[in-house]
Amino acid sequence: MIFKVLVVDDEKDIVDLLKYNLEKEKDFEVITAGDGKSALALAVTEKPDLIILDIMMPELNGFDVCKKLKSGVITSKIPVIFLTAKENEIDEIIGLELGADDYIQKPISPRKVIARVKSVIRRVYAEKEKTVKTDEYIKFKNLEVDSIAHCVKIDNEDVFFPKKEFQLLRFLLSNRGKVLSREILLNEIWGENIFVVDRTIDVHVAKVREKLGVYSDYIETIKGLGYRFHAD
Repeated sequence: MIFKVLVVDDEKDIVDLLKYNLEKEKDFEVITAGDGKSALALAVTEKPDLIILDIMMPELNGFDVCKKLKSGVITSKIPVIFLTAKENEIDEIIGLELGADDYIQKPISPRKVIARVKSVIRRVYAEKEKTVKTDEYIKFKNLEVDSIAHCVKIDNEDVFFPKKEFQLLRFLLSNRGKVLSREILLNEIWGENIFVVDRTIDVHVAKVREKLGVYSDYIETIKGLGYRFHAD
């Protein structure tokens, strides 16, 4: 299967380098853009399987492009890997919170980029058969979450989760493979206008882990960032 990759960077040398090395792999068709506006247009018309997106671009930076992609009906599910010259943890957190799937610092190594691209594609596309997700029902291996029945089953046995723990598990599982900050989790589960300390999330995560049994290790603590339900 050939995957279409959109490479977006205002530095032509980087675009050419990535295009050359990706297409050498024979698994990728590469289209390119030198600015954010062109990238958004190509994302809609070409429907790439993945976007490699530079952050520091004039006029429309990578963060702005990502926001627009994630809010678009056609483009919201396209995985994004950020490229940046900044060694700044805040930028990384912002990128992940915007829905990016990975983050690579410049100067880039083509081999590293190719490895990351393959990893994201494998996680997002090849893993679809393992995870069956609808608005109300999610199944991952022998872990089932049914929102209508407010029911969690592990190996076909019911396990009771109180409301907040249930919502937390469902949100983590729905966003499998993505790092979710404590702020995102607090806003999603408790709401933006309710004051809850970060420690509340940690306590609830611990309780969820206790009940997951063999699946407890799938909830990973990402130091300095938040939590992630492991993409297996």
